[in-house]
Amino acid sequence: MKTLWLSVLFTMATAGSALGAAADQVVNGVMVIVNQDVITRRDVVQYIGRAVDLLRDRYRNQPAEFNARFNELLKEGLEQLVERKLILHEFQTAGYNLPESMIEDRVKSRIRETYGNDRVALTKTLAGRGMSYETFRREIREDFIISAMRMMKVSSQKIFVSPFKIEKYYADNMEKYKVGDEYKLRIIMINHANKGSPEVARSLTREIIAKLNQGASFAEMATVYSEDTFRTKGGDRGWVELEKEKYHQPLEQAIRALGPGQRSDIIEAGDASWIVLVEEVRPSRYRPLSEVRAEIEKILGDEEYKRLYDSWIARLKAKAFIRYF
Repeated sequence: MKTLWLSVLFTMATAGSALGAAADQVVNGVMVIVNQDVITRRDVVQYIGRAVDLLRDRYRNQPAEFNARFNELLKEGLEQLVERKLILHEFQTAGYNLPESMIEDRVKSRIRETYGNDRVALTKTLAGRGMSYETFRREIREDFIISAMRMMKVSSQKIFVSPFKIEKYYADNMEKYKVGDEYKLRIIMINHANKGSPEVARSLTREIIAKLNQGASFAEMATVYSEDTFRTKGGDRGWVELEKEKYHQPLEQAIRALGPGQRSDIIEAGDASWIVLVEEVRPSRYRPLSEVRAEIEKILGDEEYKRLYDSWIARLKAKAFIRYF
């Protein structure tokens, strides 16, 4: 039998009578038959279970939206399971071999990393998901095989993104790389609630401004008095693109009115009093190609990987028996 790139695998780890019988189960929830494997609705729901939990939390009070998103997720999950079946079938029919000792090592590693080597915790989790240990182990084995097959059939192909393609993508998508006006800021924030009343907070803010007027360091005043997570950095917010930050309108207006090196008076915004120092200003600009080249190369590389993967799956589908119900 063939060996499925065992060294690569280890590195990655650090239709006949059966079809007729399966067809009779359609009323019981069969969604697809792939070669001689059956995918039921329960299989798909279990496969997308964690994503469904997130949907349920997000759309708890929006049943119509939840149902729409759930159906989309169900469709995506079904197609992913079909692809898994196709890849596993290719592994089996091609005669590849996978030492079970490698799977056992992978299982132990998963238990150690996810459950702290606690078998009781593993058993409780599996019970909650309606899954047996054998199913848990089989999933790990299948994930391992699928990753290996994808590496061998897709990732091993050298993906080259030419400079011309990068430059064309940049020219066609320049608006994606437009940056609005940016301000290098230091900010002192005094929370009204923490001081008992807005007037007490304003009084402290005026005292800080008086010290700043006398020559005190803004960074030092921020470290001593500011009540936000930036106080340890002397109030340094770095470069801020206001359109993206969505500051309170009075705060944003005050920042835009300041020039480089200028400091604000008291700004009342939200439930706090603010003092802002604008250290530098960068006007709206387009990020140069030299700055975004690596990002674009990754985008185009990912697109090429997806094209190669989809082409491989299409070839597997062309020689497989697939029936949707």
